Amino acid sequence: MMKLNSSTPSYKDNPAVPAFSDTGPRTVMDAHCSLCARGAMWIAHNDSKAEFGIIPIQSDLGIALMRHYGMDPADPLSWLYLEDGKAYSSLDAIIRVGLRLGGVWKGLVILKILPRPLQDYLYGVVARNRYRLGGKTDLCGLPDPEIKKRLIT
Repeated sequence: MMKLNSSTPSYKDNPAVPAFSDTGPRTVMDAHCSLCARGAMWIAHNDSKAEFGIIPIQSDLGIALMRHYGMDPADPLSWLYLEDGKAYSSLDAIIRVGLRLGGVWKGLVILKILPRPLQDYLYGVVARNRYRLGGKTDLCGLPDPEIKKRLIT
């Protein structure tokens, strides 16, 4: 599993990362994955403050962010959650999204009781099989207005 390099400085200091609005939390996810699209819908419909932005991993910005953090945009295990200039990945990112959304979603923090290797294993199994489990879609083409207003491409 590709690990996020936590010592990497913020993307804000990297001229190779295109400028973008980062006034709130941002997720970088596979725009062709149905499971990811459902995750984006979950975020969009539970984000009562309308803070989250969604960046397709296949976009120039998504690719630049992945590369900045030493991740391969083509690796099925790659996705990022960005908050205050810091990046998180894997199950840790999902937990942080839940904490940011608040309410019942804070309950995702219970996943932290799992040992890190088990967290990474479970996330990896789902990520590597995401197309088989959920199929493919076009996140950017979804008619959902909540998704459309959050897309950053």
